[in-house]
Order: sequence, then structure tokens, then C-alpha cells
Amino acid sequence: MAEHVIKLPDVGEGIAEAELVEWSVKVGDIVREDAVLGAVMTDKATVEIPSPVEGKVTWLGAEIGDTVAIGSPIVKIEVAGEGGAAGEATADAGDGGRDIPTPDPSPQGGGERSSSPTAEIPAQMAPKQAGSGSPSPLWGGVRGGGAGLAAAHSAGAPRPEGEKPLASPAVRLRAKEAGIDLRQVAGTGPAGRITHEDIDAFVSRGPQAPAGTGLRRRDGVEQVKVVGLRRKIAEKMALAKSRIAHITYVEEIDVTAVEELRAKLNGEKKPDRPKVTLLPFLMRAMVKALGEQPAMNATFDDEAGVINRHAAIHIGIATQTPSGLIVPVVRHAEARDLFDCATEMLRLAEAARNGTATREELGGSTITITSLGAMGGVSTTPVVNYPEVAIVGVNKMMVRPVWDGSQFIPRKMMNLSSSFDHRVIDGWDAAVFVQRLKMLLETPALIFLEG
Repeated sequence: MAEHVIKLPDVGEGIAEAELVEWSVKVGDIVREDAVLGAVMTDKATVEIPSPVEGKVTWLGAEIGDTVAIGSPIVKIEVAGEGGAAGEATADAGDGGRDIPTPDPSPQGGGERSSSPTAEIPAQMAPKQAGSGSPSPLWGGVRGGGAGLAAAHSAGAPRPEGEKPLASPAVRLRAKEAGIDLRQVAGTGPAGRITHEDIDAFVSRGPQAPAGTGLRRRDGVEQVKVVGLRRKIAEKMALAKSRIAHITYVEEIDVTAVEELRAKLNGEKKPDRPKVTLLPFLMRAMVKALGEQPAMNATFDDEAGVINRHAAIHIGIATQTPSGLIVPVVRHAEARDLFDCATEMLRLAEAARNGTATREELGGSTITITSLGAMGGVSTTPVVNYPEVAIVGVNKMMVRPVWDGSQFIPRKMMNLSSSFDHRVIDGWDAAVFVQRLKMLLETPALIFLEG
């Protein structure tokens, strides 16, 4: 038998390392060629690592959450054949001939580097089985869930109608060849992933009826390791809250007029026009208000004690994705009309959700809009996107009775919850800014007036 060493491939130009966010296999698993071994993440992009060979996994070189250098060995697979030279040569082919030492395996699968690339792996230093530790959250909505989902599927109940089973290509091929419907197989792997052992168990016992629906006591604690995008979000939020003195200003806005205008524009249905939401109107209102208060369109270098007021208005749009909150940036909003803002916002939101947004599209904002859409609640306390000094939060729109002086009439009302860096933005200036947004949104014709 020969041993094939798989090294972390080059996952992007200029990228020297990546964070391991998922293992799809464990030591002892039999994998087929092109089966997904795991996934790594760099700058909010996740790349799956396929197996170039068929064989048995004998070693994993890192744990979930570890940062791995490009070219470092991460998986060893036992393949049919004699000698290990062929496997090493194949693994090095995509490495540009670099001499990368093999990490000395530890019980955690990582550890210190060995000076010998062919160092033996002691039996007592074998990596942990993937199933022995707590599963971690996985990047991407269809792969999320962790141990709770795995436990739910392991109870033997078939998946709800329409839920897609999670399995590697090798498992799917085996199930297809055996005529097994994966929707009826309970997955015990990370995030409910179906493994070869689950296939074996299903074949041996056959489909089972769902468990009873009675109340029962539950014990145990699920440990979820914070990795990938979630860790990056946590770090940035901690930085913002520790360094920014937040002040939040909430104002009620009558959006009846702007909603009527929006409905008329969308009703025209011109092929070159996108469907317009409230946010493009808010973006254009912000451009006008920021022209009067440039101090809001700024970043604060608190270490140097310098406020950078930007002429360009790059508006970040906080977007919820299956993996977490991402802020793509509509650049040069001051040079875009209403429909151009809508088009660019829709394009960036789609790119953020499917993971194709570039670094340039995810950075460089000078002010941010955050919105929870229909679930926005009555009021929120947005966290300023460090090192910016202002963020505008959109809340839920509701029809409420409003007194017009003689009677109550139904009006579409919405709160703007805006936060500011109180170290550089005074409360009065914050109030003036929000009141200007209120006037523009309540009288949308003013948005389109020049000057």
C-alpha cells in the first residue's frame, strides 16, 4: 500500500493561509476520487478540498478553526499500490515544487512542525476521530446546524419533505448504486451529514418509523466552536463596542408618500429598471444629507487621532447571508441615480449570499445601512461599523392611526434607529442628520431636487 499526501492547494492569488472550517471525513473513512474532504475559508470565501485519489484516510493534519499555510500537508490517504513516492510526487505537483515540511501530528491533528517530511506517525499521536469531538458550525446555510441537527437526524426519523440530504459524492454514488433513497437515511456526521456507516446501518435495519411525539426530558450541552465568518464577525463587533462610544437616536418617519411613489415606479415595469425597495430612496436621501453634513461620512483613526472625511460616499449595506452578516459596499453612491443604486444593491446582495463577492466589494465603506426587513422590529440599536462614525438602521414598517388635526387616518410609519460614534459626533449633529433624512423621506420630491 502507498500513502498519498494531500496539501492545502492555492486557494487564491496572494493568499498565504486559510482557516479550516469543516472536515467531511474522519480517520478510517474510505473516500472516492473527487469526494469532498473538507473546506477552508479565506476572506469570506469558502473553498472545498476534493480528494484526487481513492483510498482510506489515515491522518488529518488540522482541527476545525486552525489556520493552515498554503502547501501544508492536511490529509494522508492510503491508496492501492507499492511505495509512497508516487503519492508524494502527485501531491507536490500542485505545489510548484516547494519543500513544505510535514506537520508532526498531535492528538488534536495539528501541532508543531517536524523537520522531516517523511516523519513516522506514532500510534499514540494519532489524531482524534472526527466524531469524538463536538461538531462545529459549518459555512453556508445548507451545511449549517452543528450537533443539534445531527442528533435530530440520528433519531431515525425520515427528513421532512423537501429537505435535501447532506452527503459526500462518494456516499451519494454508493446510495445510487444500492438503490437507497438518502432522504430516508439518518445522518450522524457533522451537521447531519450522511456517512458510509449510516448507509451500512440503514441497510442492516431498514427504514424505521418516526419516534413517538410525547414529551421527554433532555440533557446535555452542545459545544459550538466559533470559526470562520462567525469568528470574524465576533472579532469586529468586539472591536467596535470596545473602541466606539455609541449613541443611538430613534425617530419615527411617515413613509406613506415614498411608498406610494415606489409602488408607481414599480408598476411601470420597464425592462431596464429593477424593482425598487425603500433602501435606494434612503441611499439617495443620505447622499443629499451627507452633502450638508460631511462629518457623518467619515472614518476615525483613533490611534492617530485623525478623522478622515471622505468626498466619495461608499454606502455599506448590511446583508444577512446563510453564513452570517456581510456588508457589501455600493461605491460612489453620490454618482448613482435611484435605479442605479437599486441595481447595484441587488447585484451585491446576490453576490454576498452566494459567496462570489470580491474583497473590493466587501470593504471600504464610509457609512452603513442596516435593515432586518419585515422582521425589523419597532426599534434597534445598531453597532457602528468600525472605523466609520455613523450607521442608519431601518426598522419594520407598520400601518398606524395618525392624528391629522381633525381625525385619525391610517399612515405607513417606520422608525429609523441610527447610531453614531459619540467621540466625534455630537448628539445635536446626530439629531440634525436624522431629522434631515426624515424630511427627505416624508417629502420624496425633495430627494430629486438639485442643490
